[in-house]
Amino acid sequence: MKRDFVDCHFHLWDLNEPGLHYCWLMPDGEDPQLGKRLEELKGTTYLIDDYIAETRQANVTKAVHLQAAIGSQNPVTETAWIQAAADRTGFALAIVGYTDLKNPNAGKELEQHCRYASTRGIRDFSEGDYLVDPDFHRGYALLAEFDLVASLSIDWQAMPKAHDLARKFPHIPLVLDHCGEPSGRDDEYFENWRNGMRTVAQAENVICKISGLGMADNDWTIDSIRRWVLTCIDVFGPHRCIFGTNWPVDKLYSTYDVLIDAYTGIIADFTSDEQDAMFSGNAAALYRI
Repeated sequence: MKRDFVDCHFHLWDLNEPGLHYCWLMPDGEDPQLGKRLEELKGTTYLIDDYIAETRQANVTKAVHLQAAIGSQNPVTETAWIQAAADRTGFALAIVGYTDLKNPNAGKELEQHCRYASTRGIRDFSEGDYLVDPDFHRGYALLAEFDLVASLSIDWQAMPKAHDLARKFPHIPLVLDHCGEPSGRDDEYFENWRNGMRTVAQAENVICKISGLGMADNDWTIDSIRRWVLTCIDVFGPHRCIFGTNWPVDKLYSTYDVLIDAYTGIIADFTSDEQDAMFSGNAAALYRI
């Protein structure tokens, strides 16, 4: 019998939805991680009904939607669209929306996001050395006021700064997306990445989201991702790890059931309580779903 699974990272999109823009899915869109495979996603639509149907056999009980629209005039439009999908289907989900935290009006936008019942977090694809930027810190601090989780894409080189950010704001949970975005698979890269993970994990309010490993390992197998998954758990502990799928992006590399079975096999030696925590309990508590 499959364990309950709370998918902590999935996306929906509709290129025809008014008010939403997906620059990465446009004809000239680019993504350094997906490369040429991005062409397979352009022009597609992926709705909540597609996700529910595709995950039915994997015992997905709840999920966390991560912002997919990039370039929309008003980022809250996406939050409203996702909330409407959740309300229509009754599917239990949390919403992690987008706000430019360096924007002087970030507080007003966060308040607008939070008018929607499922809003639980914010991610910000800032550019430059934003982790030490005072303007970013000003906006980041507001997440505590709204009881929101921070979701950040940080590679190993930036993890010391992420550690300092988390320590400066200890009451804001910082979720490290996609295992810290490992872009290499060789041993040297692995050692650098592991050291970075050990550094950022010293801040106890950092949570590791194990997801997105297909993007840098197009021909992944359970053995090729095993050491990355187990290192995340070794460094952060089962109580600070959550699992996601990056669906439907990682559909480019797998089927949903194959990925969940791989996760299940990799963590099989942990206690039943630890497995339940990583697969569902930790996320349900973190995102209040």
